[in-house]
Amino acid sequence: MAASNSIIHGLLKSKVPFYRALNRTTLPSVCVQRSTDLQSVRASTSATDSRFSEKYCLDLVRSRDYDGFVSSLLLPEDARRSSLALRAFNVELAQAGISTAQLDVKDSVSQKTLGLMRMQFWKTAIEEIYSDDPPSQPIGTELWRAVRKHNLTKRWLLRIITDREKDLDDRAYRNLQELEAYSENTQSSLIYLLLECLGVKDVHADHAASHIGKAQGITTCLRATPYHSSRRKVYLPMDVCMLHGASQEDFIRNSREQNVRDVVYDIASQAHVHLQHARSFSKRVPAAACPAFLQTVVLEDYLQRVRRAHFDVFHPSLQARNPLLPLQLYLRSWKKTY
Repeated sequence: MAASNSIIHGLLKSKVPFYRALNRTTLPSVCVQRSTDLQSVRASTSATDSRFSEKYCLDLVRSRDYDGFVSSLLLPEDARRSSLALRAFNVELAQAGISTAQLDVKDSVSQKTLGLMRMQFWKTAIEEIYSDDPPSQPIGTELWRAVRKHNLTKRWLLRIITDREKDLDDRAYRNLQELEAYSENTQSSLIYLLLECLGVKDVHADHAASHIGKAQGITTCLRATPYHSSRRKVYLPMDVCMLHGASQEDFIRNSREQNVRDVVYDIASQAHVHLQHARSFSKRVPAAACPAFLQTVVLEDYLQRVRRAHFDVFHPSLQARNPLLPLQLYLRSWKKTY
């Protein structure tokens, strides 16, 4: 007992020198260790967030834009992740219009308001991304990474948002030129950004990208016709429909009359013309640009299939995905052509 009291008394007597020694030697060591641990935790958290945002974009594109997903996987590794970020951004904007098209007139008013709010969010997000202060959102994080890595042009991103916002009006295109303008501002802008990811700056590549984007927008409008018709919506250019005496009701009823097929023929032909124009630049386009144009394989596949179906846009063969498409994309990628 006496020994125990002696030890306690000794510790109490030496308390001040002990804390001084602790503050002088041990505390800085502890602080350094804690600082190192904190940095390690932050780095680990940042890496986890990065992996999550990358996987989020990959899963979104795979589920909503499978053709774009496969095309992105065939890009050079340095551009692959950025391509998925851009395509995820494109899908995110497109979903606002799709959700509006699914609702009746009363609900679509409030849904359009939500769509406009989503577009405003992305306009603000783009400004924040270019101010190096991205939103805490997976696509925003990945987009910020792509912008920093490839110095992407802000104008193309904002142009996609602006025209997607106009598309919330939920009406048919007045004429083929209006559909082409929309396609240029959305699909072509996306391809311009993909070219920047590949480090390509070439006027011939830009011309080809413009025509491919227009062909893609027109073809997408055709491909989506059965889906939209099932929801009593028709977005095909009104001037072409009027030219052949085809009403919106004809498409809603899935009519296979000749006048409906003539509408499809004219629209598909215009997409084919743009595809041919794009390929007319092929000898002058750098090989490095070709991976950004892999979508031409998908467009060509659909246009050939709709031709074999005698331009019956509702034919069951057009509703199924071509199982050989990934192989065709790979072969085109290997040949470095479009």
